[in-house]
Amino acid sequence: MTDTAVEVTPPRLGVGVCLKASQVIGRIGDKWTVLVMMLLSERGYRFNELKRGIDGISQRMLTLTLRNMERDGLVTRTVTPSIPPRVDYELTDVGRSLAGPVKILGEWAFQHLECIAAAQASYDARNSDT
Repeated sequence: MTDTAVEVTPPRLGVGVCLKASQVIGRIGDKWTVLVMMLLSERGYRFNELKRGIDGISQRMLTLTLRNMERDGLVTRTVTPSIPPRVDYELTDVGRSLAGPVKILGEWAFQHLECIAAAQASYDARNSDT
């Protein structure tokens, strides 16, 4: 009896499934979504607390990010009637299930900032003539 290699072809996913998955991955991979999820994984936050906690995010971009995350079922938005109105955001069960992997990704990025910057500088120096 001889051993023969058996080639296994992975199943093909339909275009509709791939498109929907790529949209979800795109949302999760958005830089602001990752940072918002990292904060919200700790606890619920008010809008201005989130804005202060994320350097460089504009009010408009935070609003759009939170709106998209709410649409995707990742966060809930609670408005408490007061003057001025109080708006709180927290992760849903689906958001919490995603928070662990996203937090690990974000932490990896922060830990490797210097290494990546050095690699980019080295690459740019080698390829500056092209």
